[in-house]
Amino acid sequence: MSDWLQLSLLTLIAGLMMPLGAALACIERIRPSWLETDFRHSVIAFGGGALIAAVALVLVPQGSKDLSLTLVCISFASGGLAFMGLDYFLSSQGTSVSQLAAMLTDFVPEALAMGATFTVSPEAGLLLAIIIALQNLPEGFNAYRELAQSTSYPSWSVVSAFTLMALLGPLAGLTGHFFLADHPVIIAMVMMFAAGGILYLIFQDIAPQARLKNHYAPPLAALGGFLLGLIGHQIISP
Repeated sequence: MSDWLQLSLLTLIAGLMMPLGAALACIERIRPSWLETDFRHSVIAFGGGALIAAVALVLVPQGSKDLSLTLVCISFASGGLAFMGLDYFLSSQGTSVSQLAAMLTDFVPEALAMGATFTVSPEAGLLLAIIIALQNLPEGFNAYRELAQSTSYPSWSVVSAFTLMALLGPLAGLTGHFFLADHPVIIAMVMMFAAGGILYLIFQDIAPQARLKNHYAPPLAALGGFLLGLIGHQIISP
């Protein structure tokens, strides 16, 4: 199988974890209600932990190594400010899509970077695709629940939209592979921009949603999400 076809397939599979997570979130509520509450907050926390791992172990280390300190600061701060503006606008409209924005901000830059480096190490690309897929599953679950609470879209339309979003994986991967492999500075700036945006969303929206008084499962789930990212980082690091 050619490199570009293998890359397309891997990034598509990783992206399809988003609608799969959304489909799981469509399942009727769990009983008793306390278990439903603990489970929902734990999945939010797990997704938040995975996002922090993506920032700390992938986006910032990979992005900062090819940029000057000035470009690191500009890219990172721009991401945070841009998502603050998006959050303010959506809040004024009564819509909340922080989980969706964080999911895509995590998925697209990682797929972009994966495409740019795939020809160097297909094995590392495969492992990275697995880690991205494992991150996308809880993030798709959380994004669906958030949209279901703040909008009136039918469940089938949300799952269908997430399925179309999965196509962003091959698109980003092939773009990185064919057009940006010789432009590491551009990829690095995109990754730092995404890191700033994700970090803003984690502390503004995701972490507060995960908090439950006198419940210990959500913070443990956050640790589990970060541990997942750490394991993946250790596996693919030379």
